[in-house]
Amino acid sequence: MENKKKRDLAAIASIPLMMTLANSMLIPVLPAIQKVLGINSFKTSLIITSYAVIAIFFIPVAGYLSDLWGRKKVILPGLIIVAAAGALSGWASIAMEKPYTMIMIGRLFQGLGASACFPVVLPLVGDLFKSEDDVSTGLGIVETANTFGKVLSPILGSALAMWAWYIPFWSIPVFSLISIILISIWVKVPPDKNQKPISFGEFMRSIKDLFRMQGKWLWGVFSSGGLNMFVMFASLFYLSEMLEDRHIDGIAKGGLVAIPLAALCATSFGIGKWIGQNRALMKWISVIGFLIATACMAYLALTGKKSTASLLVFLFIGFAGLGAVLPSLDALITEGIKKEQRGTVTSFYSSIRFIGVAMGPPLAALINKFSALFWLLSISCLAASLVVLWSIKPKRAA
Repeated sequence: MENKKKRDLAAIASIPLMMTLANSMLIPVLPAIQKVLGINSFKTSLIITSYAVIAIFFIPVAGYLSDLWGRKKVILPGLIIVAAAGALSGWASIAMEKPYTMIMIGRLFQGLGASACFPVVLPLVGDLFKSEDDVSTGLGIVETANTFGKVLSPILGSALAMWAWYIPFWSIPVFSLISIILISIWVKVPPDKNQKPISFGEFMRSIKDLFRMQGKWLWGVFSSGGLNMFVMFASLFYLSEMLEDRHIDGIAKGGLVAIPLAALCATSFGIGKWIGQNRALMKWISVIGFLIATACMAYLALTGKKSTASLLVFLFIGFAGLGAVLPSLDALITEGIKKEQRGTVTSFYSSIRFIGVAMGPPLAALINKFSALFWLLSISCLAASLVVLWSIKPKRAA
């Protein structure tokens, strides 16, 4: 990797780290929020879901604008919106007697800002490097930052909530400001002198042609990425609720939730550095990773409720499989698309991932039965492995 680009990559990696902290660190705090606000489990889950739902609709718009105007011109305003929305939720928590509605409004605007941030990161990494090996390594580092944020989130969220339940909301502007400074100072994307502006009509025709010719493998990557996020967030929500029921809270709870996420982070980093530009390898790693997760979720569903230790062991192994999938799918989608279409196409991918994030917590809250939930998660992982096996043909995904 080019040494002069390492600072750029570090700044870019701060975005998924910050975005993950802004959402996932609330997961271990949800039971406390539920008690303080006097709301049910489903309403509590919407604090996570609302963030993702609004992002689903605006991510494609941000992707198109990033192709038209440039990545930084879309990312920086998005970060500013995230910071302001986090402050709004924090203010409502201390200034209002019944803050739930205003917290939800803040979370919706936070999702709007987030739609312009992390989804634009993937094409930005693709723009930054000329070598496909460097692109794969860069995407691996970005996903590692994302997954490291998930590891850090439950511990940090639990620690901040020991001060007060609303402090995690106030931390969001702080994290956003760090990313704003790093992106403004360090990220320098070289202009593409060969790329000429095209009209919106021409652009849409090129996207339609792309999906007509390569839609099978693209939708395969999209759907399997969404299922990955669904399994992850549904199981994390359930784990957090279960630990609370077993009277495990505070930093101890955050540390336990971080255990499966540590496996996700480690495998994501290792696979990202290993896969290079071997698309056949990316496909088979994804298939095997999903099958590992399938087996772990099926075991938990078959055996029913076990000890906390047993549950964490099998989630650790299952999340290792899911972590192996992340950089593989990222590389397939980013390296297989032309630069001028990259922002829009990867934005569709990110939208589907956010659908998975949005569906996970409320479905886990509604099902609320151990075996039924883990059978659903096992079937979801199996479906994702079959989709990848059937849809992704490396020679065609070029």
